[in-house]
Amino acid sequence: MQNPDPIDFRLTVAPMMDWTDRHCRYFHRLLSPHAHLYTEMVTSAALVRGNQVRLLEHSHEEHPVALQLGGSDPAELAAAARMGAAAGYDEINLNVGCPSDRVQSGRFGACLMREPALVGECVQAMAAAVDIPVTVKCRIGVDDQDEYADLQHFTRTMVSAGVRVLVVHARKAWLQGLSPKENREIPPLDYGRVYRLKQEFPDLIIVINGGITTVEQVQAHLGRVDGVMLGRSAYHDPYLLAQCEQALYGTPLPGKVQVLEHLRIYIEAEMARGTQLKHISRHILGLFQGEAGARQFRRTLSEGAHLEGAGWALVEAAMAPLRQAA
Repeated sequence: MQNPDPIDFRLTVAPMMDWTDRHCRYFHRLLSPHAHLYTEMVTSAALVRGNQVRLLEHSHEEHPVALQLGGSDPAELAAAARMGAAAGYDEINLNVGCPSDRVQSGRFGACLMREPALVGECVQAMAAAVDIPVTVKCRIGVDDQDEYADLQHFTRTMVSAGVRVLVVHARKAWLQGLSPKENREIPPLDYGRVYRLKQEFPDLIIVINGGITTVEQVQAHLGRVDGVMLGRSAYHDPYLLAQCEQALYGTPLPGKVQVLEHLRIYIEAEMARGTQLKHISRHILGLFQGEAGARQFRRTLSEGAHLEGAGWALVEAAMAPLRQAA
């Protein structure tokens, strides 16, 4: 497995189903040149047996970007990882944290935390197939498996399998009784358990995820672990990415209107390919969060982007109140 040090894991954006598609990632890259981005989870079966071109499509501007895979068959995951590496992704990440019913029925996601030996086999098979880092994203526990010793054993197994980067969502997952949305909100956060993991495995790159919403929180976590993964906060308030970028890397804050003007080339190129505006505009709705004119911006895009003929002119119309406020 290649040394993952060239990838800067300090600031990352979580893989989020139905959210972090290629349009979202392009937009996030405009806000943060350094953030490490992740795809939505793609199942290994879908890649091996399905439409590889569509599932692996991404733009050069998105890099550094990781492909997240879901699955539990070592050979199939190895084949999918090989496809991801050939497509140019910088990292392959294995999902051992998603709690949805669909994931459980397929024997992957958070339920695999009960089977660390199998996860280790999967990781080893993937690492043998590619020359880019193979990483794992997990929870701190699952259902009644709620002792630190369980997480400790899982982590030790990952290290033995060759994992050098572990992303830890600091909540356990309840596979029965809670929806995926509730699993992101109800189980209590336990950052201390992740910090303890870093102390015990100092050579392992630990990235913390869960409930992180401010630049100050990002900086505080970075005093204890190696990286921070933003999830819903980076999606609903995407300018947070630019603020974190400035704090961590000294990059000047971009103007929000200017960010959208830079996005215009992408929007028009995608529309020329047949992409509808609504598939891109839904990702930018939170850009002006909390500002005068933000509600009208969202309403204009939400009501108009799905209409036939909607294009850049609609984005300009949505920005008009914000230009006036500025």
